[in-house]
Formats: sequence, C-alpha cells, structure tokens
Amino acid sequence: MSPPPTKLDGRRLRSERTKQLIIEAYLALAQELSPRVPTAAEIAGKAGYSVRSIFERFPDIRALQVAAVDYCFAQIAALAPPRGADGDRGSRIEAYVRTRGQTCERWARLWRSLVVNQGDSPELGARIRLARELVRDRMELMFAPEFAMMQPEERLRTLILLEALVDVESWERMREFFSLSFDDACHVWMQTIDRLLPKSSSEAA
Repeated sequence: MSPPPTKLDGRRLRSERTKQLIIEAYLALAQELSPRVPTAAEIAGKAGYSVRSIFERFPDIRALQVAAVDYCFAQIAALAPPRGADGDRGSRIEAYVRTRGQTCERWARLWRSLVVNQGDSPELGARIRLARELVRDRMELMFAPEFAMMQPEERLRTLILLEALVDVESWERMREFFSLSFDDACHVWMQTIDRLLPKSSSEAA
C-alpha cells in the first residue's frame, strides 16, 4: 500500500524547507565572504545540515548559486514593486532612487560575488543579463514622460548612461570609498538623473 498523501505532503514540505534554508545559508555566507564562493562544508555548517543534504537537492554549487539568485529576484520583486510611476518628476526620481538604493544596499556583496564567479555558466550569465534588463525596464517605466520627449538614438544613449549610473558598483563606491550616508548617496543619484533627463517647457521655466 502506498503511504497516505499527508505523509508525502509533509515530507515534501520538509524537503522544500530544507532547500530554502540551504539557499539562505548560501546567501548569508556569500554576503560575508564576497567575492569568494562558500564551500559546501561552510554552507552545510551554516544551514545546520550535512554536505550530503546539499547535494541531494542541488547537483553542484553552481546550481545552488542559480537557485539563490532566483530566490533573490523573488525577494526583490516582493519587497520593491514599482511605485510612484504616476507622480511628478521629482517624486518619480526620488521613488526610483530610494528603491534602487535599498536594493543595492541589501544585495551589493552578493552581486559582486555573482559577477566575479559567473565563469562560463550560461545560467548565471543569463541571470546577470536579466538583472540589468530589469533595471532598464524599471527606468523606462518610471521616466516614461521624459523618454517620450527624446528621439530614439538619444533615448538609447540616455538609458545606457542611467543604467551605468545606478549600477551596484556605483553604489558601493559612494557608500564605501566615499563614505557617503544612504541619504547622501541617494541625493547624488537624484541630482545626476535630474540633469540627464530632459525637462518639459513648464519644468524648465
């Protein structure tokens, strides 16, 4: 006789919970050890499981990295949904910058580790491209009125400049090298974005 469904469901839930705890342990260590990738033994110790438990759920550390990045994307989507896109120019710039700053503040070290250690992994490379595309998509949404005033070539150049401006490395330089506070770093981005985006005749007056 097959076991009752409730036992199977409970076992599956425990396995998924174990998988999540392993991912969270990897993320915590990746933040601490960046840019070095944590070893399986370090991850197991942090999670409170055996190394065997890790490889029962992930074929290798690279697969665990990919799962961790996907987990981060889900967290970012849940914690930083688009907001303020229908506000005036100043409020849209501030809303975008503060949300982006919070994301960089939380995930900068993990991003550094991901970029440094992507190697020849097409899966990690695809996640890096997706992350950058999401940044551009958010900018196009938040600054749609300004982009609408530009010709296609100018719009593309401005988008490239803005994407480089709000890169994680830019945030890290402001916070760590120049020792700016969170608010001061946001102010630098807001001021620069305001200068790069065109203004309507009423705003320029």
